[in-house]
Amino acid sequence: MVEMVFNDRLKILRKEKELTQEQAAQSLSITLRNYQRFEADGNTPNYVNLIKLADFFDVSLDYLTGRTDKREINR
Repeated sequence: MVEMVFNDRLKILRKEKELTQEQAAQSLSITLRNYQRFEADGNTPNYVNLIKLADFFDVSLDYLTGRTDKREINR
């Protein structure tokens, strides 16, 4: 099985919330173009945006970055 990468997971999570890229970008307070780059080519977000994405989609950083298949956040 080929591992899913960051951009694939991000796209799946957004679609699960039934959001457009524009709506996701607005909710995260980032530019649309920046968000599009995350999904299109896996452009790596900075630390602050990575945490915003994980929090917004309610998944762990490890899941978002492909280190695990478990979405749960360890709190």
